[in-house]
Amino acid sequence: MLVLITYDVNTQTDAGKRRLRQVAKCCQDYGIRVQCSVFECVLNSAQLATVRHRLEGIIDPKLDSLRFYNLGNRTARNTLHIGAKPAPDMEDALIL
Repeated sequence: MLVLITYDVNTQTDAGKRRLRQVAKCCQDYGIRVQCSVFECVLNSAQLATVRHRLEGIIDPKLDSLRFYNLGNRTARNTLHIGAKPAPDMEDALIL
């Protein structure tokens, strides 16, 4: 399923800046950054639970926020992108 993960981390302190880097790094383990604080991830239920648990362990819930949008399957076909940096097809083969 395609899941959109978005976050807003308070960066007024050094600790907040550190949390922001940790959140971004965690999200990079599961998907592709499509905007500054937005990642598109193709996940199964177990992976979604894992990334959610990891991120909840990083953020400060009194200062930061996370949002998970479960867009389901085949959503990429219904997604319209306009502008710079189009995301690669996450269902396609990845060549490194």
